[in-house]
Amino acid sequence: MGPEPRRQRRSRAPRGRAPGLDVERSLERPGASVVAGMDEVGRGALAGPVTAGLVVPPPGAARGLPGLRDSKLLSPARREALVPRILAWSAASGVGHASPAEVDALGLTAALRLAGRRALASASAGGPAPDVVLLDGAHDWLTDPGVVPLLDGPAADGDPAGPVPQEWTGTVVTRVRADVTCASVAAASVLAKVERDRIMTGLAGDWPQYGWDSNKGYGAMGHRRALAQDGPTPHHRLSWRLVEPPAPAPPSTSGDETT
Repeated sequence: MGPEPRRQRRSRAPRGRAPGLDVERSLERPGASVVAGMDEVGRGALAGPVTAGLVVPPPGAARGLPGLRDSKLLSPARREALVPRILAWSAASGVGHASPAEVDALGLTAALRLAGRRALASASAGGPAPDVVLLDGAHDWLTDPGVVPLLDGPAADGDPAGPVPQEWTGTVVTRVRADVTCASVAAASVLAKVERDRIMTGLAGDWPQYGWDSNKGYGAMGHRRALAQDGPTPHHRLSWRLVEPPAPAPPSTSGDETT
């Protein structure tokens, strides 16, 4: 009699409590009925774009999407599986990017704003723009503080960018841990994370020594080692400290220093 077939291991259920829509519904007002959640990824990476996702939950829905969590709490496979469900569930969605060259030219905050405006433009292409955008965290990086020069177009082959979007005049509401508690923000984080990861995995084929298929452009040891050896690529943020300076040598204790 042969051995019993091994049981298929089931993937673990996502951790934490599923985010709901209570906050989004509380922000709805007469004349401001379209509320969206937005989140960003790639802020601390050394290479690749900064990316913003935006999701408008379905009107009248009282609950979030089953199985949804902040992207950081999900495995890559679960994030990928959620994307078509999020797109089918949401009333509108969009993802926008700002290239490494735009990060260098504009600074990180303005580049995040540009990525967010591109996500807004993408989500609004087929309908009204959101009246209110709910941002994760305590910092409003989406509101334009003044006239900021924006670049147009990609910086290098494979880098996503896009046209400069029109100004958006809605309201921004910030909320700490919105990616954990608010379904629209959690969904936006998943869309942004999956799309940016796909970009970095695609670029890894041309630049395998940097390990972007695994580190996605962040400062992992192998990535920094390749930077020290081969230097930056057109997809790196050249204004950043890409190579850590060597540690200073300890003071000599031999007593025979020469001057």
